[in-house]
Amino acid sequence: MSLYLSELFCYPVKSLGEISLEQATIDRFGLCQDRRWMVVDDNGHFLTQRQLPRMVAVGVERQDSGWLLKAGDCSMTFSEQDVAADCPERVKVWRDTVAALPARESINDWLSEQLQHNCRLVYMPESTRRKVDPEYARHGETLSFADGFPVLLTCQASLDAFNDHLSQPVEMLRFRPNIVVAGGTAWQEDSWRRVRIGALEFEVAKPCSRCAIPTINRQTLAREPEVFKALKDHRSRNGEVYFGQNLLPRQAGTLQLGDLVDILE
Repeated sequence: MSLYLSELFCYPVKSLGEISLEQATIDRFGLCQDRRWMVVDDNGHFLTQRQLPRMVAVGVERQDSGWLLKAGDCSMTFSEQDVAADCPERVKVWRDTVAALPARESINDWLSEQLQHNCRLVYMPESTRRKVDPEYARHGETLSFADGFPVLLTCQASLDAFNDHLSQPVEMLRFRPNIVVAGGTAWQEDSWRRVRIGALEFEVAKPCSRCAIPTINRQTLAREPEVFKALKDHRSRNGEVYFGQNLLPRQAGTLQLGDLVDILE
């Protein structure tokens, strides 16, 4: 069965809502606009659904002039014009400390109210070069505020197989992929080393180790330990649990739904 690109997702603000795409540009950060914004605490340390499950309930929409955040009946618009370009600061995402630009206070106040936690929004400008871990990087690749790699790929067949171990199936968005591949067989991606999607080639850097985020029910915000238990029982290796593959783009270009996926190695 042919493999093809079935879904594309961008997450403009790390750990907030997704945008479903029909096509996407790959640049040096990964998918264009993916995770270029991030929520941080008063000390500049990144915040995610791991600490604040309420983040999953804040949706993001593209606007002509920027972005729209939505939480229930409340909304807030912002763009790259709403950052203090002359006041860069250092923020922390995992082991990396990088330069970012702070957003205006009204955005921070709105986010703090919706998330019920003091927080701020920051933006990664073009001038920031956050490098992929050299243990896995091939050519000095860079990334956005994503956890560790520019692009995350998952396979629908693998999710279908994983859901057989759950009393209630989970949706793919719990795993927050950029690229979803349909066709083929479950867990085939475990053996991939290099793939071509459409006209673009990607190196498969490493499997994606998972945290508690896939256990969060996107509707109720409740944690569902059964999900992590199933991952531990069926997708555990060397003390970690895995779902999906982290990719390193070999070149810039465009992906679109329906692109064929070829396994090169």
